[in-house]
Amino acid sequence: MSTQNFNLPDVGEGLTEAEIVTWKVAPGDTVAINDVICEIETAKSLVELPSPHAGIVGELLVGEGTTVEVGSPIITFLTDAVDAAPAAPAPAVEEAGGSVLVGYGTGGGATSRRRKPPERSVLSSVGVIAKPPIRKLARDLGVDLTAVTATGGDGEVTRDDVVNHASQASVFRNIQTPEWGDVREETVPAPHAAPGGIARGIAASAASEDRTESIPVKGVRKATSSAMVQSAYSAPHVTVWKEIDASRTMELVKRLKASPDYAEIRVSPLLIMARAVIWAARRTPMVNAAWVDKDGGAEIAVRHYVNLGIAAATPRGLLVPNIKDAQDLGMKDLARALNRLTLTAREGKTTPADQQGGTITITNIGVFGMDAGTPIINPGEAGIVALGTISQKPWVVDGEVRPRWVTTVAGSFDHRVVDGDGMSRFIADVASILEEPALLVD
Repeated sequence: MSTQNFNLPDVGEGLTEAEIVTWKVAPGDTVAINDVICEIETAKSLVELPSPHAGIVGELLVGEGTTVEVGSPIITFLTDAVDAAPAAPAPAVEEAGGSVLVGYGTGGGATSRRRKPPERSVLSSVGVIAKPPIRKLARDLGVDLTAVTATGGDGEVTRDDVVNHASQASVFRNIQTPEWGDVREETVPAPHAAPGGIARGIAASAASEDRTESIPVKGVRKATSSAMVQSAYSAPHVTVWKEIDASRTMELVKRLKASPDYAEIRVSPLLIMARAVIWAARRTPMVNAAWVDKDGGAEIAVRHYVNLGIAAATPRGLLVPNIKDAQDLGMKDLARALNRLTLTAREGKTTPADQQGGTITITNIGVFGMDAGTPIINPGEAGIVALGTISQKPWVVDGEVRPRWVTTVAGSFDHRVVDGDGMSRFIADVASILEEPALLVD
C-alpha cells in the first residue's frame, strides 16, 4: 500500500479557492474511483468532489468549513501501487445527482470512466416505486410520492414526474405569512426576587451573549458582495418604472395552465415577463449590451442574442443563472427552461457555467410582496428588470373604476450604455406586452 495525497483540483471558471462544506467519508473508509468524498463550495457553485483513487481513506487534512486554495492537499489515501500514478483529469461532466467532477485519474487513462451501477428501485410499504435519489428529491421538494403520477417503466416514478408535480419552487413563489395562533389571556406568576444586582447581572450577561452573531463572509455571499460593490460604484445606475394593468397577462397564464399542451409545465407570470423582456430587447438592443474597458479605450459590446438571467434567492445566497439563447425559444420551451433553472437553483446545484455569459436579468421581487425596487445591475450587463407583485387594485377602464390586476415594472440601466429614451422605450415595451400579450404574436 502507498500513501497518496489528493490536492484540491481546479474546478474551472478561474476560481482559486473553495470551502470544504461536508466530508462524505471518514478515515478507514474504503472508496472506489469516482465515489463522492466531499462537497465543496466555490464562489459560484456547490460541487461534489469524487475520489481520484481506489483504496482506503487515510487522513482528512482539512476540516469542514475551512477555505483552502486550489492545489492544497485535502485528504490522503492508502492505495495499491497500480493506482499510484493517476492519469490527467478528464473534463467535468454532470450526473443525475448534480454537479460532479469525475475522472480524476482512472487507471485506464483520461477517457476511461467507471460507470456507476444502476441503482435498484425501492418499493415502499405504500407501493411507490422510486430510486433513492428520486425519493430524496421528493423529500427536498415536499412532494408526497403517493400523489405523483408515475410515467416510468413498470410504474416507476421518475425525476420529471416529481418535478412536474412539485409546486412552484421556493425561489420564485410567494412567501406565505404564517397565521397567528389564538390569542389567550394567561396569568404568569412573578419570579422570586434575587438579591440586589445578582439577578440583573445574570440577565444582562445572558442577553449580551445572544444579541450579536458573527457570520463569516465567504462563498456565494463573498462573490455577491464583491460584484454588487463593483457594479454600484462603476456603472452609473438610472432606474425607471411604470405601473400597468396586467389583467390580460393573468388571463393568459390561467388559459395556459388549463391547456393540455402545458399540462406538465409550470406556468407563472414570470414566463410572460421573460417573453416580454426578450421581445423588448430586440427592439432596443442597447439594453442587452455591455460596457467593456480595454487598454486602447472603452467599447460597447452589443449582443445579438439574449442569455436571460433570473435572479434567484437560494439557501446559498443570491444566484443569477441564465437561459442561453433565450431568443430562440418558443413559449413552451422557455417555460421548460425556467422550470429547470428553478429546480436546479432550489436544489443548490446551479453550476458556474449556468451563471456565466448573461446579457440581461429579471428579478421577480413580486414574490416577496414588493411593489417595486431599484435593482443593481449584474456585472457584465447593462440592464436589470424588476417585476413587482401583481395584486387587484382599482383601475380606470373606459371611464369607469374597476378592479384589475395591477403591477409595476421597474428597470435599472447603465447610463454609459443606455440613454434615457432607450431605457424608457424598453420599459414601455415590456409594459405593453404585460398589458396585451397578444402583441407577442408577430
